[in-house]
Amino acid sequence: MAAVFRHWSRQGYVFGISGHISVRDPEYTDAFWTNPLGVHFGLLRASDMILLSLDGSQLHPPVNKAPVLQSLTSHTTSTRALTRPANAAGFLIHAAIHRRRPDVHAACHAHTPHGRAYSALGRPLEMLTQDICKLYNRHAVYTEYGGVVLDDTAAEGEAIATALGDRNVAVILQNHGLLTVGQTVDEAAWLFDVTEAGCRDHLMLDATGHEKKIIGSREAEFNLAMEGTPEVCYAEFQAYYDYEEAMSNGDFKN
Repeated sequence: MAAVFRHWSRQGYVFGISGHISVRDPEYTDAFWTNPLGVHFGLLRASDMILLSLDGSQLHPPVNKAPVLQSLTSHTTSTRALTRPANAAGFLIHAAIHRRRPDVHAACHAHTPHGRAYSALGRPLEMLTQDICKLYNRHAVYTEYGGVVLDDTAAEGEAIATALGDRNVAVILQNHGLLTVGQTVDEAAWLFDVTEAGCRDHLMLDATGHEKKIIGSREAEFNLAMEGTPEVCYAEFQAYYDYEEAMSNGDFKN
């Protein structure tokens, strides 16, 4: 997860303090690890991550027993030296997804340049390239934008999880950004890159005004079968993982 954040920093996905990744704990499956609020993606290490239960308690590092929403909204600053609070909006989104989808072990969300712009169109991605076929019949659009996900009722987080559905691996959040899921953080991260690239390609091609050539359903299904499996998506991200390890001398592992 820390390596993904370092990669995101290089990709230009940093936008203030927005963006979060969750990884379900392998032992305590009703809890997930996520990034603390306010730490730049390019500085995150494994030791910075915090563990939250699905009911909103912060399990590690240990803090007071206040629910996440109550404790987070009272914070105005976040540094490594302080309590490293979680992102309240991130908790609501990820908790809803992990509750609904036991097959999902990781989820990625960020406000990326092309994802933000394309999301305002409120439409799914067309199968324009071989790469985007990894999302063929596996992505959705959440069109009922309800504002920043800080409602105490958790309604917006639950609505996003519902839009993602029971089998999709990506959802475009209208007027908001992108979200992807996977069996591993590597898979979810690679699918996130694929989705962001798909949004970029759409915007670039639409700007030309020329007719687009769409990949047929048979070819899209074949591409998905060949390159869209959890194993292949995991393998795709390893090139980025190895690069981050080399560039940081393994600093993100600390």
